[in-house]
Amino acid sequence: MKNLLLIISATAALVLAGCGKSEPTHSAIESVESPVGNPERLRELRALCKADHAGVGDAQCNAAAEAMRRRFMRGDKSPYASDPVQPPAAPASPPTGAGLKD
Repeated sequence: MKNLLLIISATAALVLAGCGKSEPTHSAIESVESPVGNPERLRELRALCKADHAGVGDAQCNAAAEAMRRRFMRGDKSPYASDPVQPPAAPASPPTGAGLKD
């Protein structure tokens, strides 16, 4: 009788342990630097955050936003800095008749 009670108790303990709350299976959060260098991945992360912010998670969406900010505000030379078209030069003197009243 004691053996039967012991077996039932052990079985119940194993079943309850197996039915315990499992850990969430979220993928690892990407660092901010990873999407900064990969614009396709950054675009994908931003789309995921827009579609399902709760599913992706605050930490990942905040990292994607920070990566976007760093890409936008980076200190690299602008591709427009060496624009071959120069703005017109300012006139040396005001045009004739400027400032005269009729």
